[in-house]
Amino acid sequence: MFMAKASRAEWSRTQIGILVSIIALAIVGAGFYAWKALQPQGLPAGIAGSNGRIEATEIDIAAKQPGRIAEIKVREGEFVKAGQELVRMDTAVLEAQLREAKALLEQARVNVRAARSQVAQRESEKATAEAVVSQREAELNAAQHRLARAQELVKQGWATQQRYDDDLAAFESAKAAVSAAKAQVTSAEAALNTARAQVLQAETQVDAASATIERIQADIDDSVLRSPRDGRVQFLVARAGEVVQAGGRVLNLVDLTDVYMTFFLPTEQAGRVALGAEARIIVDAAPHYVIPARISFVSDVAQFTPKEVETKEERQKLMFRLRAHIDPELLRKHLEQVKTGLPGMAYVKLDQRVEWPPHLQVRLPQ
Repeated sequence: MFMAKASRAEWSRTQIGILVSIIALAIVGAGFYAWKALQPQGLPAGIAGSNGRIEATEIDIAAKQPGRIAEIKVREGEFVKAGQELVRMDTAVLEAQLREAKALLEQARVNVRAARSQVAQRESEKATAEAVVSQREAELNAAQHRLARAQELVKQGWATQQRYDDDLAAFESAKAAVSAAKAQVTSAEAALNTARAQVLQAETQVDAASATIERIQADIDDSVLRSPRDGRVQFLVARAGEVVQAGGRVLNLVDLTDVYMTFFLPTEQAGRVALGAEARIIVDAAPHYVIPARISFVSDVAQFTPKEVETKEERQKLMFRLRAHIDPELLRKHLEQVKTGLPGMAYVKLDQRVEWPPHLQVRLPQ
C-alpha cells in the first residue's frame, strides 16, 4: 500500500511537469505568432525597408546683438508664419545712439554748407586777384610804352634825362605790381583749394554719419526677431527680461515644410538606391497612412567601418544612412498634423520598375 501511494505521487509530479511544458510551448507559440503578426508584410524583390524616425530642420532664433529681451510674442508649440514677429529686444541704447548719429549728421550738413560758402568766397577772391593782375599788366604795358618813347625823345634831344629816369622807375614799379598781383592770385588759388578740401571733408562726415545711422537702424531692425520660415516653436531657451549675448539663442523653431525620415540600409541595398528614388513612410502612431517621399540623401560614409582590412563579409555588415524627404507641398496641406520624433518604417525602391505592393500604396488623411 505504501508503494502504491508513492507511485501515485510520482505520477502526479510527472503530469505537472508535462502540463507546465505544454503551457510554456503554448506561450512561446503565441508569442511567435503575435510577433509575426506585428511584422510588416513581406516585401517584393526590388523594395527595401528599415525603421527610422521622423525629423525636421531645426532653426535657432538668436539675437544678433547683446542685449535684454523685452518681449517674447510666441509660446512653445505655436505655429508661426514666415516673417512673423517672434521676439523684441530692448532698443533703448540703440535709440539713443540713433538720435546722436542724426545730430552729428545735421552738424556735418551745416559744415558742408559753410565749407561751400567758403569756396564761393575764395573763388571771388581769386577772381578779384586775377582782375588786379590784368590791371597791373595793363599798367606795365603803358609804362613800357612811355619808357620807350622817353628813350627816343632823349636820343633826339626833345626830352631830358630826368623824364627818362622817371619813366624807367614807373616801368619797374609796374612790373613789381604785376608780380605782387600774380602772387595774390596764387595765394587765392591755394585758399580756394583749401576750401574745396574742407567741402570734401565735410561731405565725407555726412557720408559717415549717414552710414552710422543706417548701421544703427539695421541693428534696431534686427532687434525684432522674425521667423525665417513657416514652422512651429519647439522650445524657448530664454525668457523676457533676460540678457543674452551676441548670437545667444532665444527660441528654437522646427521647419514643418522640411520633414524627412532618417533610416539605415546595409551595403548591398544602399548601393542600389538612387537619389530621387521613390519611398514610402509609415509612422507607428498612424499605421493606416502611407506617406509618399523621395530619397534626398545617401551617405557616402558607412556608419560602421572595421579597423582591419574589410573582407567581403565585413563589407556586408556596413550600414549606410539614408534620408527620405516628404514633399513640402504635401506637408503644407497637413501642417497641423505634422509631428517630429515619431518612429516608423521607411521603404524605398531599389528597382524603379517594381510596383508598390497594396499595403504600401499611398493613403493620406482627407
